[in-house]
Amino acid sequence: MQLEGIKQYWARIPAWFFIGTALVLLPIFTLITVSDINRQKEYMTRLLVEKGAALIRSFEAGTRTGMMGRMHRGFKLEHLLMETARQSDIVYLLITDAGSQILAHSDPERIGQSHGLPIDGTEISDNKNVRWRWVRQADGKAVFEVYRRFLPSPPPRRRPPEHRMQQRPWPPEAPAESSGPARFVYVGLDAGSIEAARQADIRHTVVMGVILLFIGAAGILLLFLAQSYRTARTSLARIKAFSDNLVEKMPIGLVALDAGRRIASFNHVAQSILGFPPDKAVGRQARQVLPAELWQVVERLEKGKEAIEEELDCSFSDGSRIPVAVSASMLGDESGAPLGLVLLLKDLREIEALRKQIQRNQRLVSVGRLAAGVAHEIRNPLSSIKGFATYFQERHRDKPEDLQIASIMIQEVDRLNRVIGQLLDFARPVKITPKPVAVKKLMEKSIKMIEQQASEKGIVVQSRVMPPIETVRVDEDRINQVLLNLYLNALDAMETGGQLAIEVAPSGQNGEFAIKVSDTGCGIPKDTVSQIFDPYYTTKPVGTGLGLAIAHNIIDAHGGRITVESRPGQGTVFTVTLPY
Repeated sequence: MQLEGIKQYWARIPAWFFIGTALVLLPIFTLITVSDINRQKEYMTRLLVEKGAALIRSFEAGTRTGMMGRMHRGFKLEHLLMETARQSDIVYLLITDAGSQILAHSDPERIGQSHGLPIDGTEISDNKNVRWRWVRQADGKAVFEVYRRFLPSPPPRRRPPEHRMQQRPWPPEAPAESSGPARFVYVGLDAGSIEAARQADIRHTVVMGVILLFIGAAGILLLFLAQSYRTARTSLARIKAFSDNLVEKMPIGLVALDAGRRIASFNHVAQSILGFPPDKAVGRQARQVLPAELWQVVERLEKGKEAIEEELDCSFSDGSRIPVAVSASMLGDESGAPLGLVLLLKDLREIEALRKQIQRNQRLVSVGRLAAGVAHEIRNPLSSIKGFATYFQERHRDKPEDLQIASIMIQEVDRLNRVIGQLLDFARPVKITPKPVAVKKLMEKSIKMIEQQASEKGIVVQSRVMPPIETVRVDEDRINQVLLNLYLNALDAMETGGQLAIEVAPSGQNGEFAIKVSDTGCGIPKDTVSQIFDPYYTTKPVGTGLGLAIAHNIIDAHGGRITVESRPGQGTVFTVTLPY
């Protein structure tokens, strides 16, 4: 896998990079290499020229020495040439005249022959400077030839005895340039070893140039890779920050698992659903974090399913159950190898509540229509019954038993009329007239109506209005009706005394405030909490069960909502949320 990754990385480097590197570096290192080769050639040429000049000077010095001793035994120039040319690096040593005819040679057989390439005497008339050239011999051997005008100094003359110096002065020595015709000395140096060394230096220079070229290319490549790495790291950091922010801000829960079934990502929405902090969830085995229902989804995905979308009721260790919509799918790389899987979770509690609310509203609409029809049908017979009961009450005043029966009939008819009136109020659309109302005054007015009853039961009533709430826009009579119903329910739930608390405070959402009515009564059973706003549903031995249903309709008409939280044996909290 690592080798494959390296191959893929090198494959991503564009071809133009290598071509561009070669086009930039090749001329530079070629120029450097050629300059180095030329510098070495120039150095070797200068070395050979200096060596040839030194040999010429040495030969001229030997010539002078030989000339000094020739008056007794003679001097042979050829013998000096041969002796000097015996050195291993000297190919030949010769002297020619101005016409390039050999006058003396280290090889006596060449005397009298032409050396070739006649030299104009004026070209090398300078005594101090030498000339050089490359000569190719008949056998193909390359010879480095150094030459100049041959200038041996004449031998010093013998001075006469002291007594003769006064009679005849010694003539001055003639300069060497004026002594005889022009002659030229040539030194042929063996350049084979030097040429081999030069070729070795050239090869070394070329190799070093190639090495430097590769080093330069590698340096540029490393710079390119470093810049690419830095760019990639910056891009990855930005992508990671973006993805982390995206995951965190998602409105649905996200749980990502790696190939080892460990939690790799876990956002705050998933925490609110599963009840597990992200810092404790990441890195742990998914089976330790996910409920059983979600773990079964993971197992089904790993058995071959590409994606799963369904709704589940997830059960937790505390006994609660949460409806969750799950979307799950596998994750893979470019080659299809599995990398893990992702779970998207959506809390359906609000949706379930809305569904129940819609169902309830539909049911209430049906009940309301039925109730309105039934109420109209019942009221007319009740009026007749009440009339006959009143007639019998007036007619039989002298009969106590009949009088009592008639009174009971009238009372029951009045009760039925009140129930029918409540039923019609529930079925009839609620009309409200919002007006600015002082919250503190509203609370005091609603509490005053139940003060006496609370005092008789030993119930303490407390109220508090939190700033900045001072004035709200509501229908005062309708809100008083709702609050009175909530107060009476709370008083009924506290038979042996307790505490009734009313608090008005901002709800936490812009433009809304909340009225909380809490008691320390017996509470409401869990299985009946969802039904308390249904018409004709009541847990009290007396009552029609329409009070909370009517209160719900009034709050709906204001554009608010009413919710309840209750713990059996500890109390109940009703929360009315309304817009300002």
